[in-house]
Amino acid sequence: MHAFGHWWAREDLRYDHERLVFCGRDVAALAAAFAEPLFLYNAARLRQNVGRLHQALSGLGLPFRIYYAMKANRFEPLLCELRRTPLYGIDVCSPEELREALACGWRPEQLSFTAHGMMPEDAELLAALPQVHVNCDTLSAIRLLGEHSPGRSIGLRVNLGIGIGYADSDRLSYAGQRTTKFGIYREQFSEALETAACHGLHVTWLHCHAGCGYLEAQLASFERVLQALASFSDKVPGLQGLNLGGGLGLPHRANDVALDLGRWVGLIRTHLGHLGLEIAIEPGDFIVKDAGLLVLRVGYAETKRDRRFVGLNGGFNLAVEPAFYDLPCEPVPCRPRAGPAEVVTLAGNINEALDLWASDVALPPVEPGDFMALLNAGGYASSMSSNHCLRGRFRELLLQP
Repeated sequence: MHAFGHWWAREDLRYDHERLVFCGRDVAALAAAFAEPLFLYNAARLRQNVGRLHQALSGLGLPFRIYYAMKANRFEPLLCELRRTPLYGIDVCSPEELREALACGWRPEQLSFTAHGMMPEDAELLAALPQVHVNCDTLSAIRLLGEHSPGRSIGLRVNLGIGIGYADSDRLSYAGQRTTKFGIYREQFSEALETAACHGLHVTWLHCHAGCGYLEAQLASFERVLQALASFSDKVPGLQGLNLGGGLGLPHRANDVALDLGRWVGLIRTHLGHLGLEIAIEPGDFIVKDAGLLVLRVGYAETKRDRRFVGLNGGFNLAVEPAFYDLPCEPVPCRPRAGPAEVVTLAGNINEALDLWASDVALPPVEPGDFMALLNAGGYASSMSSNHCLRGRFRELLLQP
């Protein structure tokens, strides 16, 4: 049994006198003050997650950088809070993300721009910000950037043909047997280097990103990624660093085995340490996902044929990963009622068949007006939300201990 009684529980997220407490707050009492769905983020958990990564990488024996992948969550108070951590900077992947990071106080030299789908106006913006590091993942991006920023140092994003993702899901793999739109494949690599040279660009970093949400079970695949990336390094004279991308995951289900950061760092040291290069990573989920909850109100509870449905006042448009990627948000009643558990299906309020938060889960009795917290909603939830069915309204709060 977990020290706090549930697999997901920890000091800042647990039941206290039959009330769910998060960052020292009674979640139901806080949610009752708002009519709309509510995202809650724990600033202390953000700092703790960055600290765990920084401590683990400090044993690498190489210089390193930790960038936060802004696409995971771009809530402004959160971005400002992260400036209090030992992050090197922010990973951005669009001009507006770049501008938002600058508006939150991050300096241009702290930004790494992943130039996927680069357009001429993107290249013009980057030309005005020469301190921003750019990783190009297509030949056209190299040419565009070279036309606007000759003489610039860049990174090349390579596709190693090896995918990794939560539960080995193909939907979460950015590389693998199926040809994807991401990165420069090995057969194009020489042309990419030549194109960069022709435009006066200096390739000083290699970048890769193989997938999302990987845990202990996927470390063998991560090891193959490292081996493949190392095989590219001797082809780039003057190489300064290797960016391993993001993808580090957190448990979503009771039987998930968390990523062993010591073992993870050990693999990096084993396969890349002899190169003496700087190492960078770009985690998003690992930093923010378990630092956030989505709190929804129960609108109805009724039986249809042989199934008990519990309807909530927010749908999958607020957090798409459970529906699209089978990355569940564990449902937790904020004030569990006494009585035998019921097997229910949690439904959202969107007029789509995909809009189910959880199917056939055992929960204490649930009544209209109750609040349900959906865990692991700190990353790729609000940032990917839409106004589908005009039900996109929500509120976000950053909580301090």
